[in-house]
Amino acid sequence: MSQNKKQFGVWMDSHHATIVGKQAGGEDFVVLAHAKNSGAGSNSNENAANNLEKTLQQKFFKEITAHMQNIDEIHVTGTGKEQEQFVRHLADTPQYKNAVATQTTSNKMSDEKLVEYISQKFS
Repeated sequence: MSQNKKQFGVWMDSHHATIVGKQAGGEDFVVLAHAKNSGAGSNSNENAANNLEKTLQQKFFKEITAHMQNIDEIHVTGTGKEQEQFVRHLADTPQYKNAVATQTTSNKMSDEKLVEYISQKFS
């Protein structure tokens, strides 16, 4: 039964993510949280900047997954490569590696449109 599955949706770019899911006992998708990645800023040392960027990205991904426990299915959408890296992060993380992840590319949308979009992906 699909209504018992833990399904989530995430819209993300490199600086912002909106997490959509069902609240405990709820049947409709709602916005659960927003996450931000402030980015590395300017750093004269390219190697240090790359390392900081990776660290901040991991922190960003952890902030997103903190809102999604026991994922069965997730649909990740966004503007670029960030969602591919996030899906790879899920696959490399033991507690999320069995989640069914799908992804699409989309422009930023309002919270309401995102809830509608994710609802359609799982209907």
